[in-house]
Amino acid sequence: MTSAPGPLLQRSSALTRFVLAPNPGPMSLDGTNSYVLQAAGNPSAVVVDPGPLDETHLQSLAGAGPVELILVTHRHADHTAGSARLHRLTGAPVRGADPVHCHGGGAPLQDGEVIRAAGLEVRVLATPGHTSDSVCFHLPDDGGDGSVLTGDTILGRGTTMLDFPDGTLGDYLASLDKLEALGAATVLPAHGPVLPSLEAIVRAYRDHRLERLDQIRAALDRLGRDAAVGDVTDAVYADVGHSVRRAAEMSVAAQLNYLRGAAGHD
Repeated sequence: MTSAPGPLLQRSSALTRFVLAPNPGPMSLDGTNSYVLQAAGNPSAVVVDPGPLDETHLQSLAGAGPVELILVTHRHADHTAGSARLHRLTGAPVRGADPVHCHGGGAPLQDGEVIRAAGLEVRVLATPGHTSDSVCFHLPDDGGDGSVLTGDTILGRGTTMLDFPDGTLGDYLASLDKLEALGAATVLPAHGPVLPSLEAIVRAYRDHRLERLDQIRAALDRLGRDAAVGDVTDAVYADVGHSVRRAAEMSVAAQLNYLRGAAGHD
């Protein structure tokens, strides 16, 4: 844990601010965006994705409000490791889709649930694919088109890896369909910059996934239908560095599972 002065909250939309956690890396990009949601004139706040167990970072979040509620988008440690400590600092319950990541009496999140806290309406959307417990949070009153906190389901830069076998491509494609229906909402990702127009980003993500599937089909035509994950990764992700090789292999495994499952139902 560190003890340096905490970073300042940065404005990300009309109803949200964020603090960038000090955990940059190949998978976390510049670090985790920990969001503070707060209606104008309301003293209370909701924190989304507390991030790593870094005392300075968590103290910054604890000071944003009184914190009424803590939400997590999914189970990965760069989102959840600091949540129990932030609960102790603030007394606020922690809620996620997985009960393992609920603290202080927080109930597991439910798809379609509407949360009212800190003067806000927060709609919970189950969006499995990156992980089985991934959720997004829709703020319909955040600006003219609303906003969506997308966790790792949609990133501000690059594309999302599928944590196979927990995350699957079939689930992910269905989640993209669900998000596209929210239209031009602002994208508030857990990593990378804020983006405009969720529906446009979703279409680009879907196009990328379908292009990758075509590349994997072509690789299987060359290598054989039973080709190993490593061999297909060599063929399709030849340009990726060692630091993200495991993520590439998981994405290939997820896509092979999807293709072979589809073939089994022909």
